[in-house]
Parts: sequence; C-alpha cells; structure tokens
Amino acid sequence: MILRTSVTALALAVGMAVFGNAQGMAIKDADLTQWQSKVPAPVNQPYPYGTMRLQVDTTDTTRRIFKVRQEIPVRAGPLTLLYPKWLPGNHAPNGPINKVAGIRFRAGNQTLQWKRDPYDVYAFHLEVPQGVTNITAEFEYLSPSAREQGRITATQDMLNLQWNAVALYPAGYYVRQIPVQASVKYPQGFTAATALSSSSKDADNTVRYETVPLDTLIDSPVYAGRYFKSWDLDPGSKTPVRLNVVADAPEQLEMPDEALRAHRALVTQAYKAFGSHHYDHYEFLLSLSDQMGGNGLEHHRSSENGHDPDHFTNWKGSFVGRDLLAHEFAHSWDGKFRRGADLTTPDYNTPMGNTLLWVYEGQTQFWGNVLAARSGLVSQDQAKDAAAIVVSTYADERPGFGWRSIADTTFDPIINKRSPQANTGYQLSEDYYRGGQMVWLAVHAKIAELTGERKGIDEFARAFFGVDSGSWDVRPYTFEDVVATLNSVAPFDWATFLRERIDGTRSPADGIIANGWRLAYRDKPNDYQKAALGESKTANFALSLGMNIASADGRINSVLWDGPAFNAGLGIGQTLLAVNGMAYTKDRLETAVRAKQPIRLVVRNGEVVRDVTIDYRGGLRYPVLERIPGTPDRLSALLAPR
Repeated sequence: MILRTSVTALALAVGMAVFGNAQGMAIKDADLTQWQSKVPAPVNQPYPYGTMRLQVDTTDTTRRIFKVRQEIPVRAGPLTLLYPKWLPGNHAPNGPINKVAGIRFRAGNQTLQWKRDPYDVYAFHLEVPQGVTNITAEFEYLSPSAREQGRITATQDMLNLQWNAVALYPAGYYVRQIPVQASVKYPQGFTAATALSSSSKDADNTVRYETVPLDTLIDSPVYAGRYFKSWDLDPGSKTPVRLNVVADAPEQLEMPDEALRAHRALVTQAYKAFGSHHYDHYEFLLSLSDQMGGNGLEHHRSSENGHDPDHFTNWKGSFVGRDLLAHEFAHSWDGKFRRGADLTTPDYNTPMGNTLLWVYEGQTQFWGNVLAARSGLVSQDQAKDAAAIVVSTYADERPGFGWRSIADTTFDPIINKRSPQANTGYQLSEDYYRGGQMVWLAVHAKIAELTGERKGIDEFARAFFGVDSGSWDVRPYTFEDVVATLNSVAPFDWATFLRERIDGTRSPADGIIANGWRLAYRDKPNDYQKAALGESKTANFALSLGMNIASADGRINSVLWDGPAFNAGLGIGQTLLAVNGMAYTKDRLETAVRAKQPIRLVVRNGEVVRDVTIDYRGGLRYPVLERIPGTPDRLSALLAPR
C-alpha cells in the first residue's frame, strides 16, 4: 500500500526533533510513521468491487437538510473513505465537511466503528468484517440556513444540489474509475435540471440517474425548483444547449424575445470563436433569486449561475454582470476540456496546482466579456465601459504590483479562501482573473500587429481549444503548450511576452493602448458604472479620494493604499459622520470633491470620533475609454459579432 505523507506532520516531527536537541534531549532516527496519514494514494485502475449507489433526500427544505444514504461495495479489511476536499472550479481545499453530521456506517445490521484520520480530516478509516461485500454510509448534509454560514443552497422553492457535498468515495482509485448510480428525492412540485440523464422517476418525485464515473457525477450538479422553465438555445441541433431557470416567483420566468435572441447568439458566437464543442449536451443552470445565494461555477456539460430576481423582467436595466453565463460557458473549453496540467488531479483529495489559472480564469474572463458583447447580452458601449473599470483598476488601484505578480495571486484561493481583505489593492486578490484578462487583451493586439490585422485571439482559441470537437476527455496543458500554440498562430518570443506580464511586477493595463484605446477620466460615472454602483450600494471615490463608501451609512468599505484617504489616516470600517460641517451624505461628499479644496471630515472609529482633513484638489474622476486617433481599432473589431 502506498501512503500519502502529511507535509504538516513531517514538519511537526522535524520541529520536535529540533526542540528536543535544544533541550539536550536528542532524538535519533525519529519514527516519522506515527505522523503519517494512512490514506492510500490513488491508482489508475478500475474499482473492482462494483457500483456505488447514492441516494439523497432533499425534501426537508424547511430546515434545509439533505439526508444521504450511500451503498458502497467493498472487500473485507481496512477501508478508507474520502469526502471531497479539493473542488474543481474552487481552486482550493474547501470541501464543506464542516456541514456534514450524523455519520454512521453499517454492514447489514452491524454498526461499524470509524475513526477520522488525524492528519487528513477528510478521510475516514474503518475495518470491514470478513464476509462483508457491501457497507452502508448514512449522514446529513446541513446546508446553510443563514448567510453567515455560507452560500444558501436550499429554499422553500428551489435548491442547488452539488454532489461533492453529499458523497464519499473509496481512497486508492482515480475517481474516473469508480462507477456510481445516484438518485434524488425532490420536494413535490419541483422540476430538476442537470447534465445527468435520468433513467426513471417515481410517484414520490424520486429521480434515478444513469450510472456514471464519479468524476462525471461530481461535475453534474442539480438545480431544482417549484417555478421552473427551460429554453432551447440551439434549436434543431444534434447537440442540445438548454437554459434551465428556477425563480422565486413564476412571473420572474418571463424572458423577453430580445433576451432569448441574445442567449441563442451566445451559443452561436462561442462556436464561431472556438470552432468546436466538448459535450454531448450542455445545460445552463440559472437561479433568479434573492433567497438562494448567487453562484458562478463551471462544469464540462453545465454551469451553475445566479442572477437577481428581476434579471429578465428588467432586461433593459440588468446588464451589469450579464457576462456571467458567457464566462461559465467558455469554461467548457477553457478549464474543463483544456486544463492546466497541475490542476488535472486523479481524485478530489490530491492537492491541485493553480499556476496556470491566468489561462484557466484569465482567458475565460476575457472571453466572457467578449462573447457577451458579440452575442448582444451587452452592447459594445457597455462592454467598453466595463473594460474601462478594469483598465483603471490596473492603472490606478493596484499598488500591490510593486511587490506581487499576477502569477503569485494564483495561490490566493488557498491563502485567503476568498474572504474579505483589509487592503485589496495592496495585497492583491486573485488578480489572475481581471489582470489575466488584460494580459490576453495584449496578446490579441500583438497577434493582430504581427499578422497585419489578419489574425487575432480567435485563431489562438480555435487552435488551442478547438481540437477534438465532440470529445469531453480532459486535455491537460503546460505553459510550453500555450507558447507553442501562440507561435503556430504568429511566430514571436511569446514566452518572454507572457512571463514579463505574468511573473513581473508591472501593471497589465498597457494592453488597452495596443488595441487602439486609452484611459481617460470624467467627472461623472457612465451608465454602466452608475448601474454597477447602484447594485453594490457603493459611493465610489476610488480614483479621487482613494476610498469607497457604503452609500447608506457612510461606512468606509475600501481604502486605496497610499491614496489621499489612506494618508489622512482613514481605514476600512471607519464611518464618515460629517463633511465640511454638515452631516454626511453621498451628495455632500461629491459636492466637496468637486470644489477642489481640502475636505474636512468628522470620522468615527469605534468609540473614537475625530476630525480629519483630506488635502485633495483633483475633483471627481471616473474612468472611460477614448480612441487613440490614427491607430487600428482592434477593440471594436474584437467585440464585433462573427
């Protein structure tokens, strides 16, 4: 049996040895095996004992409890069962094991004792008695009942079932080699959508799904709801693409014709960009809710998405964030079919490597915005206004590039687990997304320049992601593969070009200039920014005073490192009480900034109230893109439909 050694345990052992020597108690030939995790490493061989059966009862939506029963074929002897830890698309070891309770194992009527691995808390050890060929595992998954517990995944009217939350699996095997047959009992009146194919449905609304490898099951989540509607986004195709929507109320499911045309155009434009598809069918799963938590998570044949309840009914005004479905759809090619080699792990408990997330997420962020514009989900002007915000972020609001690189931020999902930070602009935070987007914008411009405008990033996408159309086996890649494909499109020193932007501490904002546009500033936000600020309920003074404020109560949400507010001693969590002798309001602060004179504030920090003066005289500044005369307009060409 191959053992997976715990790095933490090894460090502990070494530390004890050093401590012992310091006290004159030398430890010779320390037995490190006592600090080893006894979890078998995965081997690429079929699971030899049969098909697992997983039954989930989701009917207790009032208390938001999922009841799980799992039958696992086994042989007598030691057995280790794993709960998924490293989740695809999460880029971090954050499997929700803290929400699992009531774990019980049985062999027939015999209760089996279990013990959690002390160095891998996602692993459970048991001893299977002689003559036993099948054991039953039962537990409850206590999904969050309040937002502070995590994302809400079940309400009275809808639910999101993620299989990784409700499944165990035997250690020692690649997950693609473990067959599983799942069934779900849904609340009466609920309709479910998933990439899985169902084999039967009972009168009690229990749906049985086809037997699939465990990795396919985990990659095929479910959205189900009382108010449900589905649209065919590629009519007549032999490879269906459907938009499946659950909502808080039935009237929220009324999608205008304009919106349906844009969603159908998204499929068309994606096929033109990538020149392929990598699924047998694709299911957009979308919730329109202010009760179930929003989401954006990619899968090979589906995606989990969330928008506000008025997403369709306020179609003219709900354009902010409308690139979500485009982003997650692009992931079917970038991240699922083509995946960084160090992210392509054999099971869900082997650590993943994030070093290529600037391709996985950065290029998908790029394509999400491009495809949203090409399909008409947003207008070209809206796409440019959104791009102006990103460009200004990297031109003005990321002093952290003085010490960190985009490449180093690929570790942030592990380091920070997506929790709030004190100074995002200085610490940086998963900048492989939008910083990566800017890098790929620069790549597009360079390809166009090298080829006399005959080619662009579409040619790279078809060469890199467009191979083996119809196949949905994972094709891993390395940095060298990316460089080789770029060279096949337009010969150049791409390795240096990319490394300077990914590994260096330079801002990636220069790509916009190469595309024929430059960053400028106005004293009023554009329509896109107004809508974004309204949704976030934020008063944005980031490019003037260097801080953002909660519109309603004056609480400071963010402060730009080394900006005017920062240098005046203001920080996150402090509250503005007064502006130039008058009670704080957003409008009064805007008026004071427009005056281009030092601003007197009264600020509360805990129980301390003090006077603060910000000597800023630059007026209000909001970003906008403007054309550079006499240069190719590569950005408009990029955003135009194919």
